[in-house]
Amino acid sequence: MKLPIVAYGDPVLRKKAEEIDEDYPQLKELIDNMFETMYSAHGVGLAAPQVGLPIRLFVIDGSPFAEDEDGEGDADLKDFKRVFINPIIVKEHGEKWAFNEGCLSIPDINEEVMRPSNVVINYLDENFEEKEEELSGLAARIVQHEYDHIEGKLFVDKLGPLKKTMLKSKLDQIAKGQIRVGYKMKFPLQKKGR
Repeated sequence: MKLPIVAYGDPVLRKKAEEIDEDYPQLKELIDNMFETMYSAHGVGLAAPQVGLPIRLFVIDGSPFAEDEDGEGDADLKDFKRVFINPIIVKEHGEKWAFNEGCLSIPDINEEVMRPSNVVINYLDENFEEKEEELSGLAARIVQHEYDHIEGKLFVDKLGPLKKTMLKSKLDQIAKGQIRVGYKMKFPLQKKGR
């Protein structure tokens, strides 16, 4: 089932998410629904706060970055499909590099964001088995972006003051639902009856 994606401006996107345990209600169904929602919106990652749940869970499938139109891409992402439950970034390291990021909760805005090239993350998978991985390049970037969501942060927070000022009216329009998107969204400031 496709879930509505929460838009910029909703307080759930600013909450530090809570850990969950194996008894979390209908967890498998939630994970399946999050993947379905992410795929229908053409995303590569989706965090639980983006579907209105302040819990430490996100899903990733980096395969769209494995090959682009030119036949180039990051082959390591071909099989990079994961569920991250209660993740902890143990270490971020390496040279910072810029990449044009976007977000399903902030449609139609893409900006260059600087992040470290490598990340070590500890997490539980969908079977609650503990994992620790070191990731680099785009895999690390996708994880860092989704991890920010469960920490109550958004990629626009990493932009400079001038860029934030330039984007303010567009962000306000997103919060009010004054945009068109090709997937179901929930807008926090949208006037009823529109």
